[in-house]
This record gives sequence, structure tokens and C-alpha cells, in this order.
Amino acid sequence: MTCAAVVLAAGGGRRYGMPKALVEYEGSLLVERAVRTAGWACDVVLVVLGAQALDVWRTADLRGATVVANKDWETGMASSLRTGLDGLRGFPGTVDAALITLVDMPGMTPSALAAVADHAAPGALAVATYDGVRAHPVLLGRDHWAGVIETATGDEGARRYLAAHDVTEVDCTRLADPADLDVPPSGVPSAP
Repeated sequence: MTCAAVVLAAGGGRRYGMPKALVEYEGSLLVERAVRTAGWACDVVLVVLGAQALDVWRTADLRGATVVANKDWETGMASSLRTGLDGLRGFPGTVDAALITLVDMPGMTPSALAAVADHAAPGALAVATYDGVRAHPVLLGRDHWAGVIETATGDEGARRYLAAHDVTEVDCTRLADPADLDVPPSGVPSAP
């Protein structure tokens, strides 16, 4: 089965003060870290850019990833999810499942991505859990893409679709840190 990672990195980072794709974290940009981590778990990596997309594309090392731009990024994460899934539909060869991950989760690991990706199949739905709480990554089998695209709105992404379907929960409690970076650490300027 072919599983493609989709890194959602289009947001403007309103609470952070800048697009998170351009945030430097431990020596690299968050988008570089997310793409590199995804590349360890999946042969195909697609990254969705939006806010300051040209700056991100020029600045970040995105080798090995296919880059798509979400022109509607300001409407929320759902538009980026739709853009990523649409991008995979046109990918050469058949992609059986999409592994969705976020740019602002620097504690994500190849192990957690691989644990969820192991469930890849056209009819699969799987989500990582941490101490029983659902988080990312999320696996969407190809058979579900049209339904996810149809129901994804605002910043909810696939949440509504997943709530209406049977989903395999994959315990990733000790495999990764699911915390996201919503605001800069105190005392750290938000823009370079």
C-alpha cells in the first residue's frame, strides 16, 4: 500500500505572530522538520503552503517533498486538507492513504507516523491517541477522501467526518509529543 504524508503548513499563525512554517525551532524551520520527519515514514510527502508561501518556498529546504499552494488558506485548516487531498488525487501512481500531520508539532516522530501509517489501505481511517486523547497524525484512506473534502469546514478538518465513522485508534503515547506550538515561548520574539 502506498501511503503519502500530507504536511499542513499553510496557516498564518495568527496567535503565534507569524506563519509557523517560517518559525525556527532547534536549528531548522518547523516546515523543514515536519517534511523531514514525514519522509522517514512515507515515500511520498506533500506539503501544503499558504501564508507567505513564496517566502517559505524560497527559504525552506523542502527537498523530497511535493509543494502545493492553498490559495484559500485564510479560511482555515479544512481548505488546506482539501488542497492536500486534491493534490494526491493527481499524483502519479495510486496513493492508497493520506497521513495528515501538522507543521506546528515539533515533537512528532517517524515512529508515531509509521505506527499510524501501518494501517494504510484505501478504506482505512486511523488516528493517533496520546493517553487516550485523539490527535495527529490522522490516516485517511483514499475511499474516504471525497467525504472528508465535502465535510471539512473552517479549522475542523476531518473531525466531523471521523466522528461519523469507525476509526482505528493507534496508541502513540510514548512515541511522540502531540503538543503544538500555538504561541511563542515567553521571552522569545515571534518574528525574526
